[in-house]
Amino acid sequence: MKVRAPATTRIAPAVALLLALLTSACTVYETVPPRPAPPPPVAYYAEPQAVVSVYVDPPVIDAPPPVLVGWAPPPMLVDVPPPMPFGGAVWVGGYWAWQGRWVWAAGRWSAPPQPNVVWVHPYYENRGGAVVFVTGHWGQAGVAFVPPPPSLSLTVAVALPGVVAGPPCVGPQGVFVPAPPGSRPGLIVPAPIGTPPAVVTAAPPITNIGMRITNNVSNTTNVTNVTNITNVTNVTIVAPATATASGRAYESAVPASAHLAAALPPVVRAAAPVPQSQQAIPAYVAGRAPTPLPPAQTMRPVVMQASLHPAAAPAPHGQPQPSGAANPAPMAPPAARPQPPMAAPQNAAAPSANPGAEQALRDRQAQERAAQENAANAERDQARRDEAAARAQAQAQAQAAKAQAAQQAAQHAAQAAQERAAQEKAAKERAAKQKAGDKDKGEAERERREKNENER
Repeated sequence: MKVRAPATTRIAPAVALLLALLTSACTVYETVPPRPAPPPPVAYYAEPQAVVSVYVDPPVIDAPPPVLVGWAPPPMLVDVPPPMPFGGAVWVGGYWAWQGRWVWAAGRWSAPPQPNVVWVHPYYENRGGAVVFVTGHWGQAGVAFVPPPPSLSLTVAVALPGVVAGPPCVGPQGVFVPAPPGSRPGLIVPAPIGTPPAVVTAAPPITNIGMRITNNVSNTTNVTNVTNITNVTNVTIVAPATATASGRAYESAVPASAHLAAALPPVVRAAAPVPQSQQAIPAYVAGRAPTPLPPAQTMRPVVMQASLHPAAAPAPHGQPQPSGAANPAPMAPPAARPQPPMAAPQNAAAPSANPGAEQALRDRQAQERAAQENAANAERDQARRDEAAARAQAQAQAQAAKAQAAQQAAQHAAQAAQERAAQEKAAKERAAKQKAGDKDKGEAERERREKNENER
């Protein structure tokens, strides 16, 4: 007799299949929400700029008097140093200085004017939109620069006639350096005291506040409690994506030496014009007659790196891509989704758009500086020759004058001798005549006496 299987035993496979289908249909895949896209890069255009470029003779004192300027210095220029001409040479200049207007103090190699002095970089401080400026100078070695105290009362310096004021400082209060080449005028970059302005030469241009400079030494830019940069080999430049013209965050370590930082390839090549005169002008001093300045030269910035062009910027991570389908396909499970390629670090320097042109620029600047040095050497040699010729001419004139004086003295002596001889001759003639007269008179008297005696 056969035993019939229970009903539950017959329907178990069907129920299991149904549960499997329901379970698979209700599976939910967790998706990661896309990251917010950074602000789109702005259209970038660096405008030409009128620049007065001069060499400034730095003072050799510990604390030059500060100057209060009513508007911010322009963005930095690119001033590529030539090779160091001799050991111990110091790269001075390469910054904006005040001379009744902001002028470019062109960089040059210089020997310290005396022992135990060091180069002190210029000082810029934002006080209510105005700039407290102390020019670069030679200071005593081992003595830290002391910034002007907040209690110091300063009067805004008077600009030269016809100079149009620029925008005030746009950025935090305190110590700063000018913005990178090609930046929006008025923007400043907070930095520790003693930071060379040239450190921003290779930084990207900024169109908003946010870029700052730090170092590995504990410091603050508060003017009442500051620490100078000492023995720092690198500084770090940081900028958020909202500050740069490319719309990308930036972070880079830069040499703290001015000549090394100035030699880095720039993002925007705003080449500093070559000064029209090799003669250095004195540093500005309030109350002193202004120094005549050469005419301004037009500087036309050139974008050297493609990272500033919006078309060259890759799509940010997590940004939705356009699709031709009206309804996108369901997202695949995370395990099956292909991973995007690793993006380059934000602080990686963008390659030069034209390395050959950049090298040609460096070669041309080196040739210009060599030509300037040759011209200066020729000018000095000519000056020495002119000075030697002037000395020889002066000596010849002195000798001629001496000979003429001797001749005149001899003539005077001869004339005096002739006059004395004539006087002596005349005196002798008078004496002889008088003697002859006396003789004649005596003979006449004798004849008269003889006659009288005869008559008796």
